[in-house]
Amino acid sequence: METLTVEAADGIRTITLNRPEKKNAINDVMWNELLDAFTAANDDADVRVLIVTGSGGAFCSGADLSGGVGTAGLAGMRHVGDVCMALHRIPKPTIAKVGGVAAGAGLNMALGCDLVVASEDARFSEIFAKRNLSIDFGGSWLLPRLIGLHKAKELAFFADVITAKEAAEFGIVNRVVPAAQLDAFVDDWARRLAAGPPIALSMTKTLLNNSMAVSMGQALEDEARSQTVNFATADMAEAVAAFVEKREPRFQGR
Repeated sequence: METLTVEAADGIRTITLNRPEKKNAINDVMWNELLDAFTAANDDADVRVLIVTGSGGAFCSGADLSGGVGTAGLAGMRHVGDVCMALHRIPKPTIAKVGGVAAGAGLNMALGCDLVVASEDARFSEIFAKRNLSIDFGGSWLLPRLIGLHKAKELAFFADVITAKEAAEFGIVNRVVPAAQLDAFVDDWARRLAAGPPIALSMTKTLLNNSMAVSMGQALEDEARSQTVNFATADMAEAVAAFVEKREPRFQGR
């Protein structure tokens, strides 16, 4: 790909935004390649965990406006929405590994992952208002659910740049670690998730993502159906055998 690098090993796929000279700002080519890369990660049964990160000391500075508006127009913005939905629809655990700047659509791409790990030198901004833009790439849906409506409005209205420590206080990152430990920390989390039960983790992700849109009664019914599926899998038999034999289970996703 022209703007991304994609690597895979041991069930872990890593998508790296690779326009370091632009702090990995997203141009039209990258929008297309992100859609392809997210769709491929969704469809590939060998992928247990997806990591999204950036090259050259930045995560993503948002949409590239240096050559003009680019994706202007309803059709173009709907394409951006398609990329966002492709990320959100991935049923496997996703981790954003954030070093340096994550701004605008870049920040909301990170927030669209299930887990966000940031280096101490990372910085974040819902920069849109400073560019005469309203929030996009799912930020209007994500932020209120993550941190509450008033905090979401604070980040979106003022478009301030905040530190990793402040981002943790807001509740938009899971962990902040020294820059030198970022790769090792995310690798450990990814390997632990990759060793987990794929079907059960996928259904847990769906249950949690749907939680704000359903009643308690519906959530309980969805949980019951999900557990019924789990009970019937080979991985359930493996989990029981591993418990009895006092060893780590070897889940196969079936």
